[in-house]
Amino acid sequence: MLQGNSRSDYFKKRRETIGQFSVSVPREKLIALDEKLKAKGQTKTAWLNEKIDEEIGK
Repeated sequence: MLQGNSRSDYFKKRRETIGQFSVSVPREKLIALDEKLKAKGQTKTAWLNEKIDEEIGK
């Protein structure tokens, strides 16, 4: 039982600080982005965070 509570507490705290961002895009664009990011050694999460920072002026 303690593990279950620990897990649920972890995710509850995570939801307080982390949000989800999900959109549908044409598959061709997604494949092209995946290939470009793979060549750069960058994850989609890191790339999106970088783009968001650019947009909000961080």
